[in-house]
Amino acid sequence: MKGLSLKRIGAVCLALLMTAVMAGCGDSGNAAKEGGTKVVLNEVAHSIFYAPMYVAIEEGYFAEEGIELTLVTGFGADKTMTAVLTGEADIGFMGSESTIYTYAGGTEDYVVNFAQLTQRAGNFLVSREPVENFTWDMLKGKDVLGGRAGGMPQMVFEYILMKNGIDPAADVRIDQSIDFGSTAAAFSGGQGDFTVEFEPHATALELKGEGYVVASLGEDSGYVPYTSFSAKKSYLEKNRDTVQAFTNALQKGMDYVQSHTPAEIAKVIAPQFQETDMEALTTIVERYYVQDTWKDNLIFEEESFNLLQNILEDSGVLENRVPYEDLVTKSFAETAGK
Repeated sequence: MKGLSLKRIGAVCLALLMTAVMAGCGDSGNAAKEGGTKVVLNEVAHSIFYAPMYVAIEEGYFAEEGIELTLVTGFGADKTMTAVLTGEADIGFMGSESTIYTYAGGTEDYVVNFAQLTQRAGNFLVSREPVENFTWDMLKGKDVLGGRAGGMPQMVFEYILMKNGIDPAADVRIDQSIDFGSTAAAFSGGQGDFTVEFEPHATALELKGEGYVVASLGEDSGYVPYTSFSAKKSYLEKNRDTVQAFTNALQKGMDYVQSHTPAEIAKVIAPQFQETDMEALTTIVERYYVQDTWKDNLIFEEESFNLLQNILEDSGVLENRVPYEDLVTKSFAETAGK
């Protein structure tokens, strides 16, 4: 990951735009009642980590706000960003670092963040063997299955390592060659001493006796602006009422998770995760719930944006800081909270 410049990442995003790479994107099969304003939302992954959004879908909040929502999974921030830039999607849901990359790459109609969903990392460190009283220096000299260079999972992981006096490049052997979503299978197959996993993979490894969750990156990294909703500047300018309605629906989902138990939340979002049994689903929701994963509002504050840029700098991908006022608008989230 070291030596990967922000300019280079931006160029990659632009190359994806020019080639319109959309392979791997699939319709999740969820759309609101017909008759509203059609909005295509491309999510970076389909994960219990994003529970408030699925609550808004399943409780009909988008339909209430006059939105006919089509949800598509991009399977990676690069693909989600490409979908937004090419107009395949109206709104993207991904790590906001992607908006920085495209802005730095010179995109004229750049992508602006308008609502932040998660405030902690959603992945966990899984060990091959049980570890009592885990400390991060136990990773020194170990093989760890990591994430994509320039992506939030990997950068937050490296941020934690550096906070604990560990050099990610010299002290740990991090394998970043495995595709997103395939690391759990690789770990099951014998690769790595540790792996960094999102749910439901972390819990699945535990249930199969193939791994043990020893640390939460969300707890150890602190509050980090992990994922947000964004759209092209031109879309926000031309569709303010639609974006406001969309944000209003999201806020209702945020309000729900703040006022209901993990079991109640799990029951609501269960149709989104039919392959996960209710006991496991509730366990996962509770794991995210107790670490204060979700904000009680959608406002993407400047302090959070600055922290994100600190992480990008520490990871060696940010050469020049970008302006908060260009890449974040608070107006929709502030109105939704009233």
